[in-house]
This record gives sequence, structure tokens and C-alpha cells, in this order.
Amino acid sequence: MGFKATASTTKRYREKFNRDLFKDIASLIPKMNENNLGAEELEIFMNVAYIMAFQYDPTIPSDPDEWLDQFEMFDIYMILPQIIELWGLNTEQIEKPKKKVEAQSGQ
Repeated sequence: MGFKATASTTKRYREKFNRDLFKDIASLIPKMNENNLGAEELEIFMNVAYIMAFQYDPTIPSDPDEWLDQFEMFDIYMILPQIIELWGLNTEQIEKPKKKVEAQSGQ
């Protein structure tokens, strides 16, 4: 199982789950740091994991529940930090060009 985040991740997430990926990940981080994920956070985690897994491997089932049924269990506290880190790397890459543009336009 692998995960991938690209510029289309937020769009895919909104289309599939009708939610804002930025807000959802932002809500997960403090709960993850407290080791206090509730039912809503677990659902968000599964949705984010599914979208990033689907981007990594488009041959997985198109239904998130079918995808989840492939696993007996997995350690959320092991996988979630990896997803957060991957998302952080993706947003850093998006933000860097903006900073370069702002620096160039300020000259």
C-alpha cells in the first residue's frame, strides 16, 4: 500500500467526499498529536487515506468501503503521520512557487 498527493488531491477529495481537504487535515493534526481520534476524525483519516491510495494506485476499488474491506486492521497512528507528512510536502511544493513569484514581483 502506498500513498500519493498531487495538485489534484484536493479536487478529488472534494468530488468524492464533498469536503474540504485542507480543513479536514488541519482538524486531524491536533487530535493526532493528542492521540485522541474520535469517530469523525477516523472517518476523515479513512477518506484522506483512500484518496491518496487511489492516486498512488488507480486500480484499487472505486468504492472506499471496498478498499477498506481489504484490510483486517492497520495502525492509524503509524499511517496518519505519514499521510500528514506527505500532505505537508505537497503543500510546501505548492507554496514555493508563490513565494518566488511574490519575491520577483517585489523587485
